[in-house]
Amino acid sequence: MSQQKKVLVTATNYSQLCAEAKQLLEKNNFEIIENPHDRPMKFGELKEIIGDIDAVVAGVDTWDESIFKLAPNLKVISRFGVGVDNINLDQAKEYGIQVTNAPRLNSNAVAELTVNLILNSLRNTVNLHVSTRQGHWERFVGTELKGKKVGLLGFGNIAQSVAKKLYGFDVELLAYDKFPNKEIAARYDVQFTSYEEILQASDIVSMHLPNLPETHHFMNKERFNQMKQGSYFVNTSRGALVDEKALYEALETGKLQAAAIDVYEKEPITRDNPLFHFDNIITTPHTAAESYEVYHSVGLMTAQAIISVFQEKTPDNLLN
Repeated sequence: MSQQKKVLVTATNYSQLCAEAKQLLEKNNFEIIENPHDRPMKFGELKEIIGDIDAVVAGVDTWDESIFKLAPNLKVISRFGVGVDNINLDQAKEYGIQVTNAPRLNSNAVAELTVNLILNSLRNTVNLHVSTRQGHWERFVGTELKGKKVGLLGFGNIAQSVAKKLYGFDVELLAYDKFPNKEIAARYDVQFTSYEEILQASDIVSMHLPNLPETHHFMNKERFNQMKQGSYFVNTSRGALVDEKALYEALETGKLQAAAIDVYEKEPITRDNPLFHFDNIITTPHTAAESYEVYHSVGLMTAQAIISVFQEKTPDNLLN
């Protein structure tokens, strides 16, 4: 690998937060080209530079044949994260492009924000923070987490970490998953049941399903209507899992007492998103995995995957 190769990094804040990973790539004779935008790159922006790129550390930009056919040198896309619904794995394989991801490394960060959003929703702390700074002295009466039923839709690594953290809150934990991990469930007193039972019985429903064609708009009008009156809904998984029109209606009718979402059907969001009409929804900008610890560990894993490909070794977490 004597000739210098070019790595496009579309994940943001790479130099600041992934310095060790960048140094590792440069030490192995890679030139780093960073995303100049504080957002996912668009097709037109990728089109201008992809022709000379040998490898990509990908954020949540879209990667499919429309880009692959313009990228004759591209050999590997190393996803800076877990979800690869933005990458067409079959088309990548057809073009000889290996795709990897970085599983498990962001689980704690996402789980911590999930618990944060649950607690903030129950106690209305975001609105109280704003009103107190405005000189008001509201007597908002919140709800305690203790004694509540918390339903986890999906029980992968992140949901398992959420269960671990909630175990000490004296809650009743329910979970739905097609491939239940009974050993970990038993460790935290998690009871597996149907998603219908979770929706009907839970005071708080937390979304952790993967983004697949069959889970698109999993939470639709019918399923929001199945939830308990005055319950809470949290989504730190993927925006496509939730029909935002149905979520709007659930908030408008009072079916939901409150909601908290970190992900959206269309990202980045715009200020005219109808959900911003409500005070009883907490919205964050797909930030659940944004921690220094995640950037450091994922940065190193994605860099090593790229190095392995050009050393003609099978990279860890090869997906196609």
